[in-house]
Amino acid sequence: MNWPDMNFDLPITDPTWIFFLVLIIILFAPMLLGRLRIPHIVGMILAGILIGADGFNILERDSSFELFGKVGLYYIMFLAGLEMDMEDFKKNRFKCFVFGLFTFSIPMLLGIWSSMTLLEYNLTTSVLLASMYASHTLVAYPIVSRYGLSRLRSVSITIGATAITVALALLVLAVIAGTYRGEINSVFWISLSVKVVLVFCLIILVFPWIARWFFRNYDDNIMQFIFVLAMVFLGGGLLELAGLEGILGAFLVGLVLNRLIPNLSPLMNRLEFVGNALFIPYFLIGVGMIIDVRTLFTGGEALKVAVVMTVVATFSKWLAAWLTQKSFRMQPAERTMMFGLSNAQAAATLAAVLIGNQIEVSPGVPLLNDDVLNGTVVMILFTCIISSVVTERAARKFAVSDQMSDLTDKPVEEERILIPVANPETIENLVGMALVMKDPRKTDGLIAVSIVNDSNDSEARQVQGQRSLERAARVGAAVDVEIQTVNRYDLSIASGIIHTLKEYDATEVIIGLHRKANLMDSFLGTMTENLLKGTYRQIMIVKCLMPVNTLRRIVVAVPPKAEFEVGFYKWVERLCRMGSQLGCRVHFYAHPDTLRYLKGYIGKKHKGVRGEYSELDSWEDLLLLTGVVSYDHLLVIVSARRGFISYDPSFEKLPMQITKYFCDNSLAVLYPDQNGDPQESISFSDPGHYRDHQRYDSMGKSMGKWLYKWFKKN
Repeated sequence: MNWPDMNFDLPITDPTWIFFLVLIIILFAPMLLGRLRIPHIVGMILAGILIGADGFNILERDSSFELFGKVGLYYIMFLAGLEMDMEDFKKNRFKCFVFGLFTFSIPMLLGIWSSMTLLEYNLTTSVLLASMYASHTLVAYPIVSRYGLSRLRSVSITIGATAITVALALLVLAVIAGTYRGEINSVFWISLSVKVVLVFCLIILVFPWIARWFFRNYDDNIMQFIFVLAMVFLGGGLLELAGLEGILGAFLVGLVLNRLIPNLSPLMNRLEFVGNALFIPYFLIGVGMIIDVRTLFTGGEALKVAVVMTVVATFSKWLAAWLTQKSFRMQPAERTMMFGLSNAQAAATLAAVLIGNQIEVSPGVPLLNDDVLNGTVVMILFTCIISSVVTERAARKFAVSDQMSDLTDKPVEEERILIPVANPETIENLVGMALVMKDPRKTDGLIAVSIVNDSNDSEARQVQGQRSLERAARVGAAVDVEIQTVNRYDLSIASGIIHTLKEYDATEVIIGLHRKANLMDSFLGTMTENLLKGTYRQIMIVKCLMPVNTLRRIVVAVPPKAEFEVGFYKWVERLCRMGSQLGCRVHFYAHPDTLRYLKGYIGKKHKGVRGEYSELDSWEDLLLLTGVVSYDHLLVIVSARRGFISYDPSFEKLPMQITKYFCDNSLAVLYPDQNGDPQESISFSDPGHYRDHQRYDSMGKSMGKWLYKWFKKN
């Protein structure tokens, strides 16, 4: 028996074995270093050192590492922009600007001084070397993302400052390179400015419009994922054509797509999964492969340069974070987070040192010699390790403090949202609505139920219901949210929902608005009317004409005295979560007294929500909203059951008004939690809320009138 030729010459060049070894590193690095309490990002870099040409020479840093590494770097910047809290970023934009200037100017000044004094380099070399200290790469950002802390104020400030300092550092690099190539003149500056402005305008103005159109017309998960990646690399490529680094374009695309991709959405989950599982580790391993640790032990000028570069880069970044903290009276933990994220040197630093090593100031004399090249590689190693360790510790402190606040501020009731699924066309929208309304810290709390009438075709209905439940569960699984599925028989759909509501102690129900079968059919439908009759739990009746993530505004019509209802703060909390997840404005129309309660609660609990408030003195003024609600807005009408304090007689006109004026809008009719005795009248506010003896009373009156007329006639 002849065995195949087992040729394992190093470095390995077979694509199968290259990819296998990379996957083994990605798999086992977190396992091994997790026991040592070392961030797995450091493990990726150390593994790259070991397998690289300057280590055991197992793998060569070929084009695949360059390609996947660049994708990973773009991914880091894209996710940083995508996960940023835009409202917090707007509120702290001045802090971002100040920290950006600090983290650029301080390393520049210290870098120029140390290079000219300690290393005895000329001014041009010192300026280029200092620009390498000024720039930084968000290598440790996946740690923040893993802990769910991407919306912290300190993280938003650091991300914004990263864009500023990297842009300035790359501008310094472009000027120095252009000077030695003879390209610097008035035309250079005009051309650079015009191209950058055009690209920025194109990404900011056109990309969101294209993305919104695409998401509304194509709901295939794979197509959406590929579309987003195409937008990321188009933005990066356009900015490279303009003369700057493509990572800024990827970051900018993340910012403009921020409000179209909610954190709790299948698309966001897929983007994070693919990036953290493959592309970002590839980038980190590739960074490790260019590091030559032997330069630390060779002594001489290379070791001196490496020590000076590492110390100056680390100290200057810490000083910038410390000054920012003292300037704005921030917490020490926030300073630690900003320093940890901003200390790592990788992408822009590598670009600067490689370009500087290729530029010749005289024949055979590079602008940045080999000692600087080796010192830069060592600096990258130590700054990445320091950044990862410091960020990991800061993230743990924030996570522990957040958990302690959860224990001290525990909600009164355990949140459980019930989602009846019947129409396959509305499952994604109903589950999507529940996902943006739920507590983002919880990975459960959703219950999908399929009710089967106890009839002759119950078996076929059960199979169809099971498929609907599986579909709902898949949507939840795509965002790592567990959806409990219930398939049950009952005499009626409304009865089944009510029984499930009680058995699982659900706090609210989200159902779809039924389609009228004929002219005699009611607006809400018999099932919804019976459901409102049988429970006083919060019920939201939804009609979505477009995907939830493409809504641009939520318009909420609130009746007078709604603040006195038991479930007032519950539905306000849900709408604030929705506005926060979608990044859209929430515009409340209510009585002035009600607006005071809304402003107070939102200002205390949801400062990041973009709330707007307008007076609606009379519910008769609801027709004024026809000029406010657009096709891509969600109109939320807060109603009430008859007999409760916020009930208004004009609610009876709502079905006609909605059908006539808001038929082309996405709509949600909300009945809040209410307590009290059942009423005995039929209305839009309390439809179907009647008892059997009402029928007998009505029949008795009709019979009496008929007998009276008959006797009178005869």
